[in-house]
Amino acid sequence: MKSKTGESFSRSCRISRAADFTQVFQDNIRVSDDCITLLVGKKNAEQPRLGFAVSKKQLKLAVHRNQIKRLIRESFRRHQHELPKHDVVAMVRSKVKHLSHQQIFERLDILWQIVTKKCEKF
Repeated sequence: MKSKTGESFSRSCRISRAADFTQVFQDNIRVSDDCITLLVGKKNAEQPRLGFAVSKKQLKLAVHRNQIKRLIRESFRRHQHELPKHDVVAMVRSKVKHLSHQQIFERLDILWQIVTKKCEKF
C-alpha cells in the first residue's frame, strides 16, 4: 500500500504480539478526547507501531469497527514519519460512530501532536 509520498503501512508498523499489547496496557501514556484514546507504550527501536483495541461493546457492528480502524490506520500512515518511535494502541468509544470521517481525522491530528509532545519526556 504505497502512496505517492512514499508512506506505507507495512507489517513492521503493526503491533501483533500479545506481549507487546500487554506492555502498552501496563506502562503507558494516555492521550485522549471524548471519542478516541491512544495509549503510548515503550520506545521501539525501529519505528512507531500501531495496534487496535476496538471492542464489540463500543461498536457493535463489524462494519463500524473496521471502518474506524481503517481511518485510524490512514491517519497513522500519514503521520508516522513525524511520530516518536513508540508503540501506540488505539481505542474508541461508541460516540465515534456519530462523527464524520473529516472530524475523526481532525481529532487524530490533534492527538498525534499531543503524543509527539508527551513522548519527548517519556
